[in-house]
Amino acid sequence: MKKYLFRIILIVAFILLSGYLLYPTYMDTVHEGKLENLSGEDSTAYFDENEGDIRSAREKRLKLGLDLQGGMYVTMEVDIVELLSKLAKNEDENLREILAATKEESLTSDEPVLDIFRRRFEERNMRLSRYYGSIRDSNSDVMSKLQDETEKAVERALEIIRNRIDQYGVSEVAITRSGSRRIILELPGVSDEREVRSLIQETAQLEFKLFASENLQLQAIENFNRVLTGKPIEDTTATEDTTVVADESGDEAIAEGETGEDTSDVAAADALDSLTGDAVEDETLTEEEQFEKWKEENPFLGLFIPTEYGLFASDDQRDRIDNILDRDDIRRAIPEGISFAWAAKPVTFNDGAEMYEFYMLKSKPELTGEVITNAQAQMDQQGFGGAVVTMQMDAEGAREWARVTGANVNKRIAIVLDNAVFSAPNVRQKIIGGNSQIEGMEDMDEARLLEIVLKAGALPAPVEIIEERTVGPSLGEDSINKGVFSFGIGLVFVLVFMVVYYQYGGVPADIAVVFNVIFILAILAGFQGTLTLPGIAGILLTVGMAVDANVLINERIREETTAGKTLRAAIDAGYARAFPAIIDSNLTTLLTSIILYQFGSGPVQGFALTLMIGIICSLFTAIIMTRVIFELTVDNAPNVVKFG
Repeated sequence: MKKYLFRIILIVAFILLSGYLLYPTYMDTVHEGKLENLSGEDSTAYFDENEGDIRSAREKRLKLGLDLQGGMYVTMEVDIVELLSKLAKNEDENLREILAATKEESLTSDEPVLDIFRRRFEERNMRLSRYYGSIRDSNSDVMSKLQDETEKAVERALEIIRNRIDQYGVSEVAITRSGSRRIILELPGVSDEREVRSLIQETAQLEFKLFASENLQLQAIENFNRVLTGKPIEDTTATEDTTVVADESGDEAIAEGETGEDTSDVAAADALDSLTGDAVEDETLTEEEQFEKWKEENPFLGLFIPTEYGLFASDDQRDRIDNILDRDDIRRAIPEGISFAWAAKPVTFNDGAEMYEFYMLKSKPELTGEVITNAQAQMDQQGFGGAVVTMQMDAEGAREWARVTGANVNKRIAIVLDNAVFSAPNVRQKIIGGNSQIEGMEDMDEARLLEIVLKAGALPAPVEIIEERTVGPSLGEDSINKGVFSFGIGLVFVLVFMVVYYQYGGVPADIAVVFNVIFILAILAGFQGTLTLPGIAGILLTVGMAVDANVLINERIREETTAGKTLRAAIDAGYARAFPAIIDSNLTTLLTSIILYQFGSGPVQGFALTLMIGIICSLFTAIIMTRVIFELTVDNAPNVVKFG
């Protein structure tokens, strides 16, 4: 017994470790079953009582892939043409034409975008250095720099998207790069597909924008009303009233417009209030007739629900307003320096209606997301309580933030991502040091979403979703059922065949096969691997490989027994002679699986991963575990050992 002690301890240790690694998967299944059987308050109470255990089990359990769990598959492409436009030192009609032609050709050509771009320049006998690099750079030098910038842009986009998804909390996510400018996302088991899709598609720069002055807002509204009523637009130009200058010491000083003494701005504010106020009173008309008359005179404002807090519109009405703002005549009527955006989420009114706020902002952002170093959603321990988001900026951002907030105390600054306003906090005081606290969130969910937006950073170029597939949970469940069924059928046939053909000689092989599967699943769970449908196929192949090793051993033992050796000597000789063939076959398969994993992607990698783990486990179970079982049986009950 002593001579087997080390191997027995090793086998028991592997079994106990596997049980420890697979226990969270078992407990997660138990919790899911109980939550499904409970409903309402009972389900909530059970979750509250066991929240720590449930989250821990969910985090450590064996992960399931997209094809088994359901979820989203998204292919995105970095817009290199837009990146080239942003990198240009200057832009004229020639460059715009070349960029447009490059974008159009890239949609139908496999040629790299940069090669198309260079060829378009050379067809016009133009030098790239006119727009990129220094004037002394050759086209090759400029192309080398652009290639480097493009590579960095794609890698940065990859990291930002990964960070954005990680911050959202999607587990088991797979984010890979495909080709020169595509990014593939696999998001298994997403709980809210619409919210995740919205998060992924937020690809514009994060920007901090001030509200447009009342003069600009009033002029925009009047211009739109005139266009919609067929009246000519008055030739007036509104300008921003607020400017910030620095004195010789470097301290910020606020120029005219911030003191509240600018009469033109006050007049504009009064006029704006009158426009967004009640309908014009006319005692000869009913209230409904007065309101209809007001809408006729103000057709643009009539699309909104004006309140003292701002302009609001329903989701359907919002689409109609966007269509109007896209009209050429309306676009020509937009005053310079003003832009428009909608709130990212609706506000629920007292009557239950959900409305989106309409914002009129300055076109030029004060800051972008590149200056943000960290953001944190938390409950406010001071002040009025509630959910808040703390935000930190780098040195450059802190200086600009101090300038902006100092010049706009008691004014709102909009936090804009993808032209959607996620928050518009009011500036209480000048903020020095770059540390800010954003208040006004309804709950921690809203604060967490804003934290994600702030930490996500700015993408170097737009990323377009070119393919999107959703795998439903029922389809994933069907895949699991079919995968488990096929695995079960295959396993049963193998186990039965080994016992029928080799009698007792097949029993250790069957035990080895069962533990081989357990070890594979435990290793996947321990290293946070993901089990996919191709992975199940890899496990099935591993079962065959494990049995193959035992077939070689059993056949060798048969040969030695037939030659007249004792049972103990036959077993020793059988393992010794089968060992080289087992190593050769498993080593070649292992090398093949490593190559598949290294150069493959997606399903191929899933198959190769389980195959690699399975081969290593099968060597352990086939050579060590089965031999211990044989030797213990020979010592204690030699008459039982038969090989058919």
